[in-house]
Amino acid sequence: MNKATEKMSTATRLRLSGLVLSILLVAFSVIGIATKGLNFGLDFTGGYLTEFTTSVPISKVELAAKISGYHPDNFTLSAQSSQHFQLREAEQANNSDWLSALTQDETLGADVVSSSYLGSQVGDELFEQGCLALFAAMIAVMIYLALRFEWRLALGAVIALMHDVIVVVGLFAWLQLDFNLTVLASLLAIIGYSLNDSIIVGDRVRELLRLDTKKQQASVNTVIDESIKSTLTRTLITSGTTLATVASVWLLAGAPLHGFAIALFAGIVVGTLSSICIAATLPQLLGLRHENYQVKVDEQSQALMDMP
Repeated sequence: MNKATEKMSTATRLRLSGLVLSILLVAFSVIGIATKGLNFGLDFTGGYLTEFTTSVPISKVELAAKISGYHPDNFTLSAQSSQHFQLREAEQANNSDWLSALTQDETLGADVVSSSYLGSQVGDELFEQGCLALFAAMIAVMIYLALRFEWRLALGAVIALMHDVIVVVGLFAWLQLDFNLTVLASLLAIIGYSLNDSIIVGDRVRELLRLDTKKQQASVNTVIDESIKSTLTRTLITSGTTLATVASVWLLAGAPLHGFAIALFAGIVVGTLSSICIAATLPQLLGLRHENYQVKVDEQSQALMDMP
């Protein structure tokens, strides 16, 4: 076995290992979604959200203990920093005693930054419309891929998209991060980003299969490895620059966009993985052959010959 063959065999093993990893990630994510569920944000559940700061650092546990003395109902306290907090209450808990107590406590120096209310009916409508938008995007992508690729490549790209969405949602389930409208919007962005990567790899596979249809000197395995190799630099550069931008949003844009940035960051990472290990590898396991595109080439040649 020569060095080139060894290199291709190593690339194939890495692709198959990545496919196994992707399957494990999906299983892990489904378990998290089924057992822990999503921590829906105020956009979907409705209720009151109060954001406030303190003049002195204090731990979330200590502050929650102080608030519990004035707040008989359940609440969720999240810390953006040691002096910046958010408190979420249910729609029925219209209690302002805790807020008055905090602002009057001179040792804390609490100051309200913002306070908002969203009804549960509006939240239900937003969730329903967001899910419909996500579903419509998936259907449109499936139709586009069905028209663009042979069914094996199209199916690989669709499964890669589903993998990316499930893994990101699973991450939010396991970490119990707020799942709000901005996170739902990031899922739509992830679908577009992952689709772009999958199409680039798929186009290259299709191109090399067509070029090699008559000689058929290279195996499908070699063709896929060469396709990934020729697009890998472009993929890494694009993913790297996008990750740098998303990381800046994560670190500098503030708490309201943390969920959006985390979802996009995770989606870009798993999207790069899926475009190589699922969108390119799965068609090979489904029996992709040179003949699948030989027929199309022959039909195009015949059509050109029949033209007057």
